[in-house]
Amino acid sequence: MVEAGSDDIQAVTAALARGDIRACARIISRVERAEEDLVPLLRALYKAGGRAQVVGVTGPPGAGKSSLVSQMIRVWRKRGKRVAVLAVDPSSPFSGGAVLGDRLRMADHTCDDGVFIRSMASRGQLGGLAKAAGDVLTVLDAMDWDVIVVETVGVGQNETAIIRHADVVVLVQTPMGGDDVQAAKAGINEIGDIYVVNKGDHPEADRTVSQIRDMITLDHHLHPESTWIRPVVKTQSILGQGVEDLADAVQQWFDHVRNHPETAAARARHRVRHRTAEIIRDTLDKRLLRDEEQIVDSMIDQVVSRHRDPYTLADSLLAGMA
Repeated sequence: MVEAGSDDIQAVTAALARGDIRACARIISRVERAEEDLVPLLRALYKAGGRAQVVGVTGPPGAGKSSLVSQMIRVWRKRGKRVAVLAVDPSSPFSGGAVLGDRLRMADHTCDDGVFIRSMASRGQLGGLAKAAGDVLTVLDAMDWDVIVVETVGVGQNETAIIRHADVVVLVQTPMGGDDVQAAKAGINEIGDIYVVNKGDHPEADRTVSQIRDMITLDHHLHPESTWIRPVVKTQSILGQGVEDLADAVQQWFDHVRNHPETAAARARHRVRHRTAEIIRDTLDKRLLRDEEQIVDSMIDQVVSRHRDPYTLADSLLAGMA
């Protein structure tokens, strides 16, 4: 077990820093199994990371995210960058398994030593990401990748978990009518740093680009303190059209935050705050499941009869965990 002692942790950390893919795959498998004794290793790996550009790619189902990511990999590799991809696929509500179609759509890169692709099942987790995604990113970030792409399950406008993990969020949309753009505004304004209108050969593509740009201009007038004006890129992922422009826009974001350290610091604090809350919730969930026998029938009966309330019961259980 790699967590048995500090020497083992140092050995795994060094192996990942050297780019040992097998060591990476083994640790990710253990993360997916939710092995609690991995925490000391994850602590060490977090301190060893922080060099990669973490790019989140999200958007509704059918927007062409996986095809777009595959084309982005091609561009980044041409530019000499090493790329890791964490792709989250929807799970079956019955078996818990997933088709892992993202890996199939990126199969062209499987023989490239400069590319690592890992698919994960969402296991019904809301927000477009698997619960273990944060820990997997900690493992990948301890390696020598230049870019780490996190592709979410197709999400709706209220599912924004990606902002807890990515340095920059690429929101992929399909060509929409005017009413659809209006309906999407709330979610788009919340999570997108760079907008993509994919399937650019669609008759509504140019109109959608124009409408989103108008929305961004209005939002910038309402929030003039923002130093980043969000770009809108039109792509056709099947043909690779517009993908160079998208890669340029991603790099421009990182250039921007390097020149505006206050923006980078604010975003980092935001991510750490949400990631810490996520770890706390996950820890409480595990402890409650493990210690479920604490909630004895007599305590439940008191709440049912309203001689006690569920808030007090929750407080007492949390106090017992401290």
